[in-house]
Amino acid sequence: MQNNDITVLVVEDDDIDYMTVKRSFAKRKIMNPMVRAIDGVEALEFLQTKKIEYPFIVLLDLKMPRMGGLEFLGKLRDDPELKDTVVFVLTTSKDEDDIHHSYEKNVAGYFLKEEASNSMMSLVDMLDGYWRIVQFPTK
Repeated sequence: MQNNDITVLVVEDDDIDYMTVKRSFAKRKIMNPMVRAIDGVEALEFLQTKKIEYPFIVLLDLKMPRMGGLEFLGKLRDDPELKDTVVFVLTTSKDEDDIHHSYEKNVAGYFLKEEASNSMMSLVDMLDGYWRIVQFPTK
C-alpha cells in the first residue's frame, strides 16, 4: 500500500472550509482521493455502504446539521467494522467538553480551524507525514 492509496473523507458542511482543505492538499501536491460528506449522516452512509474503499482517514467537523461530529463519532465507534477508523477533528469549537468528548472517542488529533487556517499547510504536512509512516491493518 502506498500513502496515496489512502482516501481522505472530509466531513464538512461549509463549502469554504472544504475548499480550504482541498486547496491546501493541492498546494502540497498531495493527490490522495478526497471525498466530501456534508454531515455525519452522509459520512456514515458512505462508510457503511463501502462507497469509500479502505484505507481511509476522516477529517471531521463537529458542528453540522442533521448529525454533528460527536454523534457521528459515537456511531462510528459502535460499528464493529468502523470502530478503528482514524479520525482527526477540524473544528471551530474551543469548548473543553467537545475536546474531551472527542478524545474519549479516540480521535487521533483535534485541530481548531481558525488556528489551522493560519497554519493549514502545517496540518496538511502533518497528515502527509502521518500516512507516510503509519501502517494500516489489512481488512
